[in-house]
Amino acid sequence: MGSTLGSSPSWSSSVYPPLEAIRAATIPAAQLLGLEPQVGALEPGKRADMVAVDGDPLRDVTVLERVNFVMKEGEVVKSSQR
Repeated sequence: MGSTLGSSPSWSSSVYPPLEAIRAATIPAAQLLGLEPQVGALEPGKRADMVAVDGDPLRDVTVLERVNFVMKEGEVVKSSQR
């Protein structure tokens, strides 16, 4: 699994507030691929992949470099509890 946010923490923390860095890494990708009606947000009716981290990425976006849990299309694919 690749990580767009983790590839350049200095870019995200010095140029954009954390919420904007997270949005920049997710929403435009869905738009460019023409998948926005199905993905790109946690909303009813959309396919969702989720990650969980220890910490608040809105305070420290670098916590997204240390993902503890991943759910892809409704299935757990990584869990520190497994």
